[in-house]
Amino acid sequence: MKTGIHPNLKLAKVICTGCGNEFETLSVKETITVSICSNCHPFFTGTKKLLDTEGRVQKFERRYNQQSGQQQNKKKEEQQAKIAAKLKKKA
Repeated sequence: MKTGIHPNLKLAKVICTGCGNEFETLSVKETITVSICSNCHPFFTGTKKLLDTEGRVQKFERRYNQQSGQQQNKKKEEQQAKIAAKLKKKA
């Protein structure tokens, strides 16, 4: 291995925000925060624990539908303004 190109490893504290578990590992960072660890993950614990009531796909769909709804509202308003302008010209 070449000398002087590798980062310095140090003891890092890993903190789980889900259960509050803390443990140490080697890393280039001093602290690492994770949302779920082996202490609270359903695969390792064997229990079903609802972590997120709304999944990634549902969040994406909700955001996308809101954006598209806002865009549709703008289009409708523009169309209504055009129709109102045509009616004023005819009158």
